[in-house]
Amino acid sequence: METHEYPNGSITVIWQPKKCIHSAVCVKTLPQVYNPKDRPWIKAENATPEELKNQIDLCPSGALSYKFNTEQ
Repeated sequence: METHEYPNGSITVIWQPKKCIHSAVCVKTLPQVYNPKDRPWIKAENATPEELKNQIDLCPSGALSYKFNTEQ
């Protein structure tokens, strides 16, 4: 499945476009991060990792997920 990744320090936002149901929960919760008119439309650097995690947990379709980045 196609995925796009947007890193921000200790967290990476993962978007799976085929799962997206366009509920706009992400846009309403963190408009400074999610702007469908921009390219890229996700600017993970505009929120803290904690804000991103809390918002992603609200995504009803599971199109947005995250992984924690570990130092190598």
